[in-house]
Amino acid sequence: MIRLAEVTEENWFDVASLSVREDQKPFVAPAVGIIARGYVYRGCNGRVWAIEDDGTVVGAALVREFTDEPLGYDLQQFMIGEKYQGRGYGSAALGLILDELRKEGHYDHVELCVKKADAEAIRLYEKHGFVDSGYVDEDVPDALNMICRL
Repeated sequence: MIRLAEVTEENWFDVASLSVREDQKPFVAPAVGIIARGYVYRGCNGRVWAIEDDGTVVGAALVREFTDEPLGYDLQQFMIGEKYQGRGYGSAALGLILDELRKEGHYDHVELCVKKADAEAIRLYEKHGFVDSGYVDEDVPDALNMICRL
């Protein structure tokens, strides 16, 4: 059964060992970088979840809170390991993340930034209610900013 788990002393190496397909590497940080960002973003409630299926780590996600306007959640990183892709883990895990943020209830939306060339990820996000926010970051002109109302 798929679940979100805290990254701990017991599972951090399994999380850090995850990697994606070669063609996906331009779109997502290495797993160890996701763990590091969680630490760096601890001041804005950054947290890294291990995505597990019956105790096996299959992916990772990083969510933080925006500390400036507009306040909201920021899905910074989301990955499913290469050998676990194509089994529905991405969709199931994204649903769990959104459910968790709804329950937490600090904000009414989640934002993310995804490269326009990453059509596979964009389709997944749209399936879960994300839409183009209309915001264009001049520093990342090849990215799409998406928002999902909780």
